[in-house]
Amino acid sequence: MDYAVDVENLSYSYSEGTIALQSVSFRLVRGGSLALLGPNGAGKSTLLLHFNGLISGTGSVRILGHEVAKENLLWIRRNVGMVFQDPDDQLIMPSLWEDVAFGPRNLGQSDEEVEKNVSWALQVVGLAGLEERSPQSLSFGQKKRAALATALSMRPKILVLDEPTSNLDPRSRRDVVALLNDLHKSGVTIILSTHDVNLVPLLADEVLLLNREVIAMGKTREIMRERELLQEQGLEMPLFADLFEELRDEGRFDGQTPFIKSEAKAALDEISFTRK
Repeated sequence: MDYAVDVENLSYSYSEGTIALQSVSFRLVRGGSLALLGPNGAGKSTLLLHFNGLISGTGSVRILGHEVAKENLLWIRRNVGMVFQDPDDQLIMPSLWEDVAFGPRNLGQSDEEVEKNVSWALQVVGLAGLEERSPQSLSFGQKKRAALATALSMRPKILVLDEPTSNLDPRSRRDVVALLNDLHKSGVTIILSTHDVNLVPLLADEVLLLNREVIAMGKTREIMRERELLQEQGLEMPLFADLFEELRDEGRFDGQTPFIKSEAKAALDEISFTRK
């Protein structure tokens, strides 16, 4: 099996002794999509930071077959694009072009390659034409997309995102979801951390439920209908799934659980047809 990420017995504690991760093990196939879910303080962001060697715990983390270790960090960072929750942590240069070019330049790409990859990344995220703008003059939604462009400009095989839609308005949220789905369809492995359970069915084929240790991992449509399991971790089911599972409990629905609007509409049409 060809794994994008292979984590074995990973543990990490902060300097004051707080345990962030404890014996975490899981695998994700190349080209997969995974959502990390868990309560505040569950270690989600800490886990993400291990994927390109920003921090290092005990245990093993392998990316595309390569151990995340000092001697491999340049290769790892060429292949793993990180997008932080707060875009201001990622946008540090005087102009948008310079921010997006920062990664390719540090990878030693030629001027021609840098220009090509920066232009492509800005086009993909919908910010072409804003190259000379100061990142601080952008709207928050634009900053989120700019931060994504800084990762995409390195053409990563794996994209790691911490709360990619947090604090976005509905239109910006839809734009980010559509963009990430397009990248996934192109073969990019997607790993994201989120508190938005309604986002998970739109972006992830699998879910890792984390609370310092692995609570559960499986297909999104299996994990996200386990109401008791989710509630134990302070989480809820996605809205449509929750509604139709309640209807199932009441004997008013016996079909496949909907997770997105189009599925819910089709299920409602089926219920209405059955009652006629």
